[in-house]
Amino acid sequence: MEEKSEQLRFAVLIDGDNAQASLLPRILAEVSKVGLITVKRIYGDWTTTNMNGWKASLHKHAIQPMQQFRYTVGKNATDSAMIIDAMDLLHSNNVGGFCIVASDSDYTRLATRIREGGLSVIGVGEKKTPESFINACNQFIYCENLIGPREMRVKEAKEAKSDMADPLNLLVEGFNLAAKEEEWIHLAALGSVLRQLDPAFDPRTYGHQQLQSLIKKYPETFTLKRDTSRKPPVVYVALTAPRSDVD
Repeated sequence: MEEKSEQLRFAVLIDGDNAQASLLPRILAEVSKVGLITVKRIYGDWTTTNMNGWKASLHKHAIQPMQQFRYTVGKNATDSAMIIDAMDLLHSNNVGGFCIVASDSDYTRLATRIREGGLSVIGVGEKKTPESFINACNQFIYCENLIGPREMRVKEAKEAKSDMADPLNLLVEGFNLAAKEEEWIHLAALGSVLRQLDPAFDPRTYGHQQLQSLIKKYPETFTLKRDTSRKPPVVYVALTAPRSDVD
C-alpha cells in the first residue's frame, strides 16, 4: 500500500464521442505503467445510441459516466463539460497527471494549461489528431498502436511504415541531447528525451514493441550493451564507432 501511495496519481478523462470503447483496457494499461489511476470518467450524451458501446465497460472498469446533453445541434457540449471538470481536478491538487482520451484539437489549450500547472499530460487519440493537441501533451499514444490481437498490431505497424518518416534522424538527435559528453547512456534516458522531442514517439509506430528492438535496426549507428550486474539488468546505448579500413 505504501508503494502505491508514492505513485503519481492520474485522472483519466475520456471523450466518449470520439474514442473507441474496445481500446479501453489497453488505454488504462498504458496509463498504469506510469502512475496510479484514481479518477476515471467518460463524457457524452448517454441518451443517444452512439454511447451504447461504452455501457458494458463502465461497471467492469469502474468508470463514472458523466451525462452531457447536446443543447444545440452541431455543438459539442462534451468538450466543455470535460474541460470544466479537468480544471476542477487541477485546482483540487488531488492528482498529479491527466490522461485525455480524444482526437480533438479543442483540448489543446486544456493540455497546455495543465502542463502550466506543473502536471503531466498523456494524450490518447487516432493518427488524425491535430499536431497542436499532440504537441501540447507530454506523451501522446496513437490508438492504432493499441489495436490487437498481436497480428493486427503488426499489420497496422507495417502499414504505418509507408506513411511515417524513418525515425533514425530523431533517434540520433535524441541521443546527442541525452548523452551530452557521455559515451554511453541509459536506454530509458534516451526514451525520455525522444518523447520530449516528439510526444507521439512510440516504437510501435515503426513495428517494434520496444525501443531496444528499434535501436537494433540500426547497428551501423547504435551499439547496445546490457549490464547484468544490476538488478534488474540495465541496457545502455552508444553511437557505433566508425570502422577503420586496414589495407
